[in-house]
Amino acid sequence: MFKKILIVCIGNVCRSPTAQQVLGAALAPSAIQVSSAGLAALRDHPLEPTAEQVLLERGYVPSAHKARQLSAEAVSEADLILVMEQHHIDGVLKLAPEARGKVFLLGKWQHDREITDPYRQGKPAFVQAYVLIEQAAQAWAQRLAR
Repeated sequence: MFKKILIVCIGNVCRSPTAQQVLGAALAPSAIQVSSAGLAALRDHPLEPTAEQVLLERGYVPSAHKARQLSAEAVSEADLILVMEQHHIDGVLKLAPEARGKVFLLGKWQHDREITDPYRQGKPAFVQAYVLIEQAAQAWAQRLAR
């Protein structure tokens, strides 16, 4: 049984906190905790404003977010680590090789689909990332809520 899920991207201001909100909401009936971190986090930065706007438009009320750097301790505490792109797996395993076997793409159930970074792009890129995150989060939630 998974109790702690960690979602990882690069800056921890767009994709991973969005996925944290979406997957966390999908798993709300369970006791599973969802958190996020970045491989090169913009430490203490809030959720990127466009990412926040996209979440608000879809009915989410984003909690206060402060970007945090991925640590070996966070990797160790997580039962499952979900990342956005294949090279993020390499980044997690470089930090904590013992995590092999518990790191997967968020888009695993969509044929290992990667979710590209919308940072510093227009709103359409954020909407596209959100749509992919939503699909992937729902697929994980169906499997984890069993």
